[in-house]
Amino acid sequence: MNQQTRSFAPLRPSLSAVRRFVLSLSILLLGMGLNAQVIRDAVTWSRSVEDKSPTEKVLVFTATVKNPWHLYGTELPKGGPTPTHLLVDKIEGAELVGGLTSAQKPVEMYDPNFEMTLRFYSGKVTFRQKIRITDPKKFAFVGAIRYMACNDEQCLPPANWEFTVQPKELGKLGDAAATKLTEDAPATTEASAASLGEPSADSVASVDTLSVAPQDTAAIASSDLWAPVIPELKAYGDKALNQAEGSLWMLLIGGFLGGLVALVTPCVWPMIPMTVSFFLKRSSDRKKGIRDALLYGIGIIVIYVSLGLIVSAVFGSDALNNLATNAIFNVAFFILLVIFAISFFGAFELVLPASWTAKMDAKADSASGFISIFFMAFTLALVSFSCTGPIIGTLLVQAATSSSGMLAPAVGMLGFALALALPFTLFAIFPNLLQSMPKSGGWMNSVKVVLAFIELALALKFLSIADLAYGWRILDREVFLSLWIVIAILLGLYLLGKIRFPHDAPQEKTPIPALFLAIISFSFAVYMMPGLVGAPLRAISAFAPPLRTQDLNLYNGEVHAKFDDYDAGMAYARQVGKPVMIDFSGYGCVNCRKMEASVWIDPNVKHMLEEDYVLITLMVDEKAPLKEPIEIMENGEKVKLRTVGDKWSYFQRMKFGANAQPFYVLLDHQGKPLAPSYAFNEDVSAYLNFLKSGLSEFAKRK
Repeated sequence: MNQQTRSFAPLRPSLSAVRRFVLSLSILLLGMGLNAQVIRDAVTWSRSVEDKSPTEKVLVFTATVKNPWHLYGTELPKGGPTPTHLLVDKIEGAELVGGLTSAQKPVEMYDPNFEMTLRFYSGKVTFRQKIRITDPKKFAFVGAIRYMACNDEQCLPPANWEFTVQPKELGKLGDAAATKLTEDAPATTEASAASLGEPSADSVASVDTLSVAPQDTAAIASSDLWAPVIPELKAYGDKALNQAEGSLWMLLIGGFLGGLVALVTPCVWPMIPMTVSFFLKRSSDRKKGIRDALLYGIGIIVIYVSLGLIVSAVFGSDALNNLATNAIFNVAFFILLVIFAISFFGAFELVLPASWTAKMDAKADSASGFISIFFMAFTLALVSFSCTGPIIGTLLVQAATSSSGMLAPAVGMLGFALALALPFTLFAIFPNLLQSMPKSGGWMNSVKVVLAFIELALALKFLSIADLAYGWRILDREVFLSLWIVIAILLGLYLLGKIRFPHDAPQEKTPIPALFLAIISFSFAVYMMPGLVGAPLRAISAFAPPLRTQDLNLYNGEVHAKFDDYDAGMAYARQVGKPVMIDFSGYGCVNCRKMEASVWIDPNVKHMLEEDYVLITLMVDEKAPLKEPIEIMENGEKVKLRTVGDKWSYFQRMKFGANAQPFYVLLDHQGKPLAPSYAFNEDVSAYLNFLKSGLSEFAKRK
């Protein structure tokens, strides 16, 4: 996920500006799919014990990972997400042999969200931990599996799956020792703070003001500041606490807009009047002609939806997700888009083998009824491939990064096919509209050339992912922006008729629409220029390489929280008489960085956060250990909070009923909400309204 994924190129406004929207919409909907509800079923665990010998046992932990989530492996680079590892609270009468391992090979690939190569598992995976029994009479083993789950939109905070190994699980030797253990074991045992696999306290920045000590656990629930406020948030109509729906609908709309763009390409547009006329003249019965045209449209839909289903069935949703961030795949797609662009510029014609089309024509002539019409629809798909191929390919890649699972490519293709089939059925029902339909001409080639510029811009995004993966550093942010600026300028010059290509008709005068589109293209180029010296460029912050790859950066407008502890921040807010904004964030939260780079840097937002609020940022994946684990009851189960991140993640779940980030909530001095919460949404005006509503309510209560 989820977030994060999910990237698309900023396409220049042109005669095919619709396509720009199509290609970006399927990624933007990922942000819309974010929600702040508590997600508990991403990973489920089970456990067993293998009896290897009287002294050697193997703890087997099986994780079932729900699609589209994935579970990280046991070995990850520093600074990335939390690896899956074993925590030991107490071990007596036994010792660990080696570390936690899995015989299954993880998926290993570059993740552009974390900007590093990661290993992860999907589906079902088994981890094993060997132990050696040293004194069966004293055996005790209490611990947890610590893990982190992510999808392409978002990451959940690191979580612990608690377990206790009973002596009776150890086999015959364990059974013999069980009775003695029951007699000798104390009623309660003090859990040690030992943990394996976590960074030491020295390697992590310490937190100075941890006000909730283990002995204060009972006070957490009773404290007014920590008391749950979920009903109060829901009373505001808090949308962030409800599951966001409609991703598939947004994919459908995105595919539909892509189909509209395909309609105005030279491969499809001339086919509309010819095909409709053929159906209407095929029979003296106009009703039958309309029926055949409708069947023709249905055939188009069946073909493209089948393509989406085949892609999903052959590769599977996990493989499609993997391809979206695979460096080799992105290089290949970059090359493919460049080839398409060169073809659109007029260097050569890219068509499928003529024998394929001839066979489809022959099938259409020999068949009858719906079968004949279906083969005609298939012929259209083949003939139009050179124009629709880049659109379909890009749409499938973007749909694959959606969290909607196996259906996403099929739904995207359904939208595409609906748009493609629409004019054939519409003109068949209302044939008089054919007379007002724009004739094919030089403008069709102009559409292809504009598409070529768009393909070049889009190709650079795919190359950027590969560049980051291999560390080539040939496409750093300033190089990337320079190329986009040049492409935007060349597009503007083409629209003004200053650049001509082999298949372009002579242009003596500049059409008025082309003039305005050229102005937009030049303006976009000017907009990107400040990015060469470090300007954030909010409109394309999700497309360009990260700012850290840029050599020259003169920008210094970030917002930083004064407090990283809830209780300390609330105490300070009471002293200065200001409301509080809590920012639930994470080091691995990509969308948190997007909000900080595109919303918090706004001068008005920055001023309000720094002057009108006390900003408290709570990192839910902070790995600094607590002085002692805190044991709490959650959903009827005992849960141990071992790190600072555990504490803030639990606080978010318990008090606000959410566990996704980013998550922003405004509070008064009693810890009560001042407005509905706010999740990932890069609309600056909406964020300002969110902050202003909190100030207004705080003034009323004051």
